[in-house]
Amino acid sequence: MKIILTAIISFLLAGTGCAQKKNQKFSVTKTDAEWRAQLTPEQYQVSRKQGTEKPFTGKYWDNHEKGIYKCVDCGQDVFSSETKFESGTGWPSFWQPIKKENVGEDRDYSLGMERIEVHCSRCGGHLGHIFNDGPLPTGLRYCINSASLTFEKK
Repeated sequence: MKIILTAIISFLLAGTGCAQKKNQKFSVTKTDAEWRAQLTPEQYQVSRKQGTEKPFTGKYWDNHEKGIYKCVDCGQDVFSSETKFESGTGWPSFWQPIKKENVGEDRDYSLGMERIEVHCSRCGGHLGHIFNDGPLPTGLRYCINSASLTFEKK
């Protein structure tokens, strides 16, 4: 049973996210080959192909240092440690972005349900999803992949 559950979870996390935002224009654009050359295979799969890293495996889910989380693709500031919280999900979670205009949102129907996908507003890189089960003051949980981020310590 454990093997079957592991296989199902791996399938669901293997990049079945929403399609790349082809109709949107971003100020930072690169060819697929350029993105592949810049990013590790995991970063590419998550940020450019809307994948998801396995929970409790990313390097920032348990990070407690003060600083700024940036888009791994283009370096735009997307989240601050000031809004990071322990969600227990295994992914870095934030109750708001550093600036609302630094993240974009799209509807994602990839798992047979509606979710809100979050991406970098400058390059379109997939960051994660938003859920309505976060803490006050927003009540939101931005569930973000470590592979989509870099961290600049203060």
